[in-house]
Amino acid sequence: MQIQSFSRHITVLAALLALSGCATTPTPAPMDAKGKPVGYLAPSELPDTTRILPAAPVKGSARYEADRQVFLETRKLEGTPRWVLATDDVDLSVPAMLKHFSCAMDADLQAEKLPRLTALLERADRDADESTRAPKQANKRLRPFLIDEGNICQPKERLAKSYDYPSGHTTWGWTAGLIMAQLAPDRASELDLRARAFADSRVVCGAHNLSATQAGAINGAVVFNALQAVPAYRADLAAARSELDAYRKSGPKPDGQKCEAERALIVAAPY
Repeated sequence: MQIQSFSRHITVLAALLALSGCATTPTPAPMDAKGKPVGYLAPSELPDTTRILPAAPVKGSARYEADRQVFLETRKLEGTPRWVLATDDVDLSVPAMLKHFSCAMDADLQAEKLPRLTALLERADRDADESTRAPKQANKRLRPFLIDEGNICQPKERLAKSYDYPSGHTTWGWTAGLIMAQLAPDRASELDLRARAFADSRVVCGAHNLSATQAGAINGAVVFNALQAVPAYRADLAAARSELDAYRKSGPKPDGQKCEAERALIVAAPY
């Protein structure tokens, strides 16, 4: 009888744990043959943003000259705190993105403590990356440092081999920022501001023209909208929301002074 009673207690406890989501280990993001996370959007579901984005600026146009002026003017920021932030923003891995958005979320976001959110972002990152391939190839826009001389905040060699328009960093920054604002609407304004600043960092860095970051913001919004129709995304979003809500209530907070300093850097456009 005691054994049966004990077994019943274990069964009830297991059921309660399962209902609370504590009994199961979060499923990692599915991987492709190369070991990279699989996106949520099938090729047929991926928006063709070559049909949405305006064509990249061409030589002799007002937009082309505006890009040049912004690039040359922002070279003066080298060595400033805003340049340091832009350099830090070069890292667009999911753990780094959580760090970038910690102040905006008012939570010290750590990938190892937020596995559901991390897996969600890893899959969305793949979608954001794939969305830039066609428009980059269609426009073949040169990066600003290949048009005018000027230092940038990361090595030029690798960047020089890829096209400028639209900005992949910006596409991902806005996709990630919109997803996190969807998860935490009470922090939406701060999260959207940080997404804009992540895009601004590409201009400060000199890695992208201003027009490329503007196109990247549109591109990111298009990807975010497409994700809403995917059942797997919506299911993972719900799981990530529960995880994040609990974490925000009891998890660590970011350094308040550093967050104030960051906000002071990003609230005004650097160009």
